[in-house]
Amino acid sequence: MEKDQLPIMEQFYSVQGEGFYSGRPAYFIRIAGCDVGCVWCDVKESWDAGEHELMTINTIVEKVAETKTNFVVITGGEPAMYNLTLLTKALKEINCELAIETSGVYELSGELDWVCFSPKKFKKPATSIYSLANELKVIVFNKSDLKWAEEHAEKLKKDCKLYLQPEWSKHVEMLPIILDYVKENPKWTLSLQTHKYINVP
Repeated sequence: MEKDQLPIMEQFYSVQGEGFYSGRPAYFIRIAGCDVGCVWCDVKESWDAGEHELMTINTIVEKVAETKTNFVVITGGEPAMYNLTLLTKALKEINCELAIETSGVYELSGELDWVCFSPKKFKKPATSIYSLANELKVIVFNKSDLKWAEEHAEKLKKDCKLYLQPEWSKHVEMLPIILDYVKENPKWTLSLQTHKYINVP
């Protein structure tokens, strides 16, 4: 069912800090609600949709239009829990390029230009995500996550970009391991949460 309201935890204009579009100015729409339950999630306050304001699609898009952005990142929580058809249609009408960050556990909806698939061990992804993903971003919490990342990479389109990103609380420990791994396996690229290094949202 298409809804003209969504629970929004926050929305803000910043730069994309990680993955393929790192460094690009981006407007972030963080939709509340998530049932994946990552123990190391850095936005656990997004999990309970009931704690956040319901906003109309028009209000959301008006706030985007107040900026100079041409790039919107729909994130969460888990934004694919919701039907995004109306939101993406309205954003396309103001000429925005649209990306989504998703764990892949729900079927995608709406018109999206870029799909960042970040699988989690806590809930199995939907099969359809593997043919839709433009970017695989695996958060590396333990060295064993590298083997797990390869298992997902095998199922993706050949042109899907592959990223390994250290989990922030363990980045000092995991970064040298990832650096060695990408040098041995150059199909992978290192992703860093640069927004945390430069202290922007």
